[in-house]
Amino acid sequence: MIKLYKAKDFSRLVGIGGLSETLLKTHFTLYHGYVANSVKIAGMLETAEKETPEYNELKRRFGWEFNGMRLHELYFGNLTKNFKPIKNNSVLFKKLLRDFGGYENWEADFKATGNMRGIGWAILYYDKISDKLFNMWINEHDAGHPAGGMPLLVMDVFEHAFMPDRLSKSDYINIFFNSIDWKSVENRLK
Repeated sequence: MIKLYKAKDFSRLVGIGGLSETLLKTHFTLYHGYVANSVKIAGMLETAEKETPEYNELKRRFGWEFNGMRLHELYFGNLTKNFKPIKNNSVLFKKLLRDFGGYENWEADFKATGNMRGIGWAILYYDKISDKLFNMWINEHDAGHPAGGMPLLVMDVFEHAFMPDRLSKSDYINIFFNSIDWKSVENRLK
């Protein structure tokens, strides 16, 4: 039996400077939909007849819903109302220096990745095998993730993350950077 998933409570984020309560609550509702659909499809897969077109489509759809759920959990999990800059002596900061030539270089690259035309995700990944960090654009929830890459910092750049507040993508990205919970991001590296 596939383990059922339960939505996490991210209401602690209401009050983040620059993002309205309405935007955040709408975003939480979207996330809850991914959780509910992951549970529903997991149940349908348990009873679906294997090797049928219906089973195949459920398998494909499960990846979309599951990754939508997990990416939103990572996104909300790396946000805070109580921003503190990344610590210069942290392991993550030192890896950013090593792999990008400086924190500012990394930040510029991550922001440029997020500002790309289109919808999707900007994600700072860690590849344990090469011990390297890299920024990637992920267009869809269920495609394009690097095999073995561990998402450390996740930024949602689908329109629902900023357009309801009539923010430009650039303004939203600046708000995001003033709301990063670096402790949470650093803990993912461990």
